[in-house]
Amino acid sequence: MNARWEWLRRWWPALAWAVVISIFSTGAFTSENTGRVIIPILHWLLPHAPMETLILLHHYIRKSAHFTEYFILSLLLLRGIRGENRGLKLAWALLAIAIVACYASLDEFHQSFVPGRTPAVTDVMIDTSGGIAAQAIAALTMMLAHLREERREKSAASNAS
Repeated sequence: MNARWEWLRRWWPALAWAVVISIFSTGAFTSENTGRVIIPILHWLLPHAPMETLILLHHYIRKSAHFTEYFILSLLLLRGIRGENRGLKLAWALLAIAIVACYASLDEFHQSFVPGRTPAVTDVMIDTSGGIAAQAIAALTMMLAHLREERREKSAASNAS
């Protein structure tokens, strides 16, 4: 396969997801705008909850979205970095985390120019935490898969003898 197409095949998911994150950073997704949708849903789910509780839950949902967006980005970056290689190298995970941290910082800087949005260092920390969590889970998943494979091979070897 052509090297450009191979590069695009590996990287388009991460690039597309970065665009989605950028869309979430526009004025359409201010706290006020998402609150118009999320708070009525929360009120329907929790009809006796005071408004302060609903506002707090809305805040937690928005922060959870930060974590999740960058968790996904981190996994997609690992996919691009790893390419056709098997296993997981610490350098790949660290590079994915560094890219997540840089993109989160740029995203918050961009928000400083968007009416209704405010940049926050805490959001960069939440975003980067999502990226770190993704790499930790990817590493654990690959380690468990490797252990299962070793067990299968030992079992097959003992059955063959």
